[in-house]
Amino acid sequence: MSLPVLVGISGASGAIYGVEALRMLQEISIPTHLVISELGLRTLKIETDLSLEDLSPLAEAVYNNKDLGAAISSGSHITRGMIVAPCSIKTLSGIAYSNSANLMIRAADVVLKERRPLVLMVRETPLHKGHLELMTRAADIGAIIHPPLPAFYTKPQSIRDIVRHSVGRALDQLGISHDLIKRWDGG
Repeated sequence: MSLPVLVGISGASGAIYGVEALRMLQEISIPTHLVISELGLRTLKIETDLSLEDLSPLAEAVYNNKDLGAAISSGSHITRGMIVAPCSIKTLSGIAYSNSANLMIRAADVVLKERRPLVLMVRETPLHKGHLELMTRAADIGAIIHPPLPAFYTKPQSIRDIVRHSVGRALDQLGISHDLIKRWDGG
């Protein structure tokens, strides 16, 4: 049985990144466990018209972000790693300071302490020095800071093309082999 990837969807704009991560992992038969914040649910509805009920079939397990006793809050629950897509500055701050105020942050902290990959698709602009310092602090404790930036050599035809490429590159950081995106071939 393949180990699951944890997918966190925080309240930053860009909920589609988390949705696409769930879809792409399902395409390559990698199980996922989902945790989504209250603001993540709100943003999901505003940006995509999707609900938690729409996402549930894409995940093997769905956790309540308030349930700090859930399986993913323990290092004995083995996973492949975690992607937080999108990652709000509030969530980044909690992770950077190991402030387990909710399950998403606790699960990320567990992933780091167990030396598994944690990919943070930080969605904020513009960035001030405090944001950059949070990213540096998170990177210093092992997180991979992976803002969802578009690649235009792929000649994207849609927003989904742009999102898929960013998520595909994030999956690369988790060590997941796939052929879901166009790769640079030297031109």
